[in-house]
Amino acid sequence: MATLTYPTLMEIDFGAIKVLGKAMARNGISRPLICTDKGVIACGVFDQLRAVLPNEVTPTVFDGTPGNPTEKAVREAAALYRENDCDGIIAIGGGSSIDLGKGVALVVSHDGPMNDWSAMNGGRDKIGTAPPIIAIPTTAGTGSEVGGGSVIITEDGHKVVILSPNLVPKMAICDPELTLSLPRNLTAATGMDAMAHCIEAYLTPAINPPAAAIGLDGLERVVTYLKRAVDDGNDRDARWHMMMAASEGAMAFAKGLGAVHSMSHAIGANETLRLHHGTLNAVVLPTVLRFNAAHVGDKYDQLRRAMGLAENASISDWISEFNSTLGLPENLSVMGVTNAMIPDLAQHCMTDACHFSNPKRPTVDEYEAMFAEALG
Repeated sequence: MATLTYPTLMEIDFGAIKVLGKAMARNGISRPLICTDKGVIACGVFDQLRAVLPNEVTPTVFDGTPGNPTEKAVREAAALYRENDCDGIIAIGGGSSIDLGKGVALVVSHDGPMNDWSAMNGGRDKIGTAPPIIAIPTTAGTGSEVGGGSVIITEDGHKVVILSPNLVPKMAICDPELTLSLPRNLTAATGMDAMAHCIEAYLTPAINPPAAAIGLDGLERVVTYLKRAVDDGNDRDARWHMMMAASEGAMAFAKGLGAVHSMSHAIGANETLRLHHGTLNAVVLPTVLRFNAAHVGDKYDQLRRAMGLAENASISDWISEFNSTLGLPENLSVMGVTNAMIPDLAQHCMTDACHFSNPKRPTVDEYEAMFAEALG
């Protein structure tokens, strides 16, 4: 049985941020908590949001979102929400700010540690009504603006997936104009995050033909437009298509994700390294594709067609070369990951929600071997 749900109302185009006032009114938000980060404030994107807020609205702002959102930051933002009697959340920024906003919506409406509400602990079926969220992405990568998932580092140091249809933003305002100021390296890393979503979702064994088709369409867009966006950040056509690809990646992973994300989540939980999730996905993706090759039937043939590759071309090798042209790291070693970390990283993968939807669930030993290969 396949359950198909795409509930997010999405506005995408240059200038789409101008619909924010109407979106707030439609969802009963008059005292919003704005969840963002200091980078969005510094680059001027936040000023564009303030310019379209209704005159009568005085927002409460939390700008302390970390690169990998933590339960500590979520609770700090939730305290502001309660102190100011907020009635909804506007999350503007990359996937971290949007994930943090979902975390706030959960914490202000549910008691207990965040881990109690993780996907691994049955949160999907336990999470009830939460305050409305309007998501405004300023990167083209995570697709968090159209999904109900939030990835948070909990108080005990684990990176967990919290997932519920009640955390899906009521509206996604996707304005490619907001991505024009995104630096080259972040354009590359977030774009590869979208690619990883599209590929992993397509490869999961779950039956969801619409999600599979959306993933392939998103993959084709990334292959066609990401390098253009990296080379010329003001390429408006490329920026539009990359924003669409990012949202499509999240729509596709209604099918689930896989070992790429399990490995990235494990490394991303290390608050000393503070590594970017999309960059990790890009570096780990070729290794996991080699592992999965014998377990996906003829699906790689369809991936090659979507990517415009020759029959029997190595997808893993192509992605490694593509990473290089984008200026991304060649392996995990140059990112600070060491052999000594591998046993703990492999154990973390075994309890990650994405592990269970990989085409073949790796053993601890197989995860260790993949980490070792990805170290270079």
